[in-house]
Amino acid sequence: MRLPVIEGLIRRRILVNFRIDPEVMQSQLPSRFKPKLHKGKAVAGICLIRLEHIRPRFLPAAVGVSSENAAHRIAVNWMDDAGAQKEGVFIPRRDTGSLLNHLLGGRLFPGEHHLADFQVSDGNGSIDLKMKSRDQQVELRVRGEVVSSLPPTSGFRSLAEASDFFEPGSMGFSVTKTQNRLDGLSLKTKTWNVEPLAASEVYSSYFANERLFPKGSVEFDCALLMQNIAHEWRSEPDLYI
Repeated sequence: MRLPVIEGLIRRRILVNFRIDPEVMQSQLPSRFKPKLHKGKAVAGICLIRLEHIRPRFLPAAVGVSSENAAHRIAVNWMDDAGAQKEGVFIPRRDTGSLLNHLLGGRLFPGEHHLADFQVSDGNGSIDLKMKSRDQQVELRVRGEVVSSLPPTSGFRSLAEASDFFEPGSMGFSVTKTQNRLDGLSLKTKTWNVEPLAASEVYSSYFANERLFPKGSVEFDCALLMQNIAHEWRSEPDLYI
């Protein structure tokens, strides 16, 4: 049995975004998905999220739990069983610093999580985050400061354009131990507000893997920050591929 609604606070959410050759990105996706393109490029990245007061909706915030989490995600489109086009994200990997999330993810609530160690310094408009998974498969580093505009190298012309691209991607489908089944989960935020994060350091062992992404096929685009957002998580029907 899975909880129907979980709520809490997104204390901090960083979206680290890359633009990727669409044919290369398609090769990393189940055939049911197609990359959602922006200016001819696929868009993928990492969601680094600090959750607080997480609990079933019927319980008070005081009993909620907190955790640091990471999800590698790809913006995608697909057709549902009724033939309607949908959009959201495909999530090949989730990591968490919470033993509870690791044990209950994929069981009590959607999303199987690998255990990882996080080191985070967060304050005065700056972020310094490191993560390394316990299975040694994933390593991340992100360092940056809140600024007023996107980098000039971004494929998005403005913060509003970037926000409009990512906001509809609230539904995510995660890889599970069952080869052809994806766990579905949707995020509903009470507000939506992003700020540019000028990244002085970005490293992802996943996107740096040239066996998956040949040299020249992936480029860092931008990083966005959300803070102090009330939200809900809802289970979605499993998706079969």
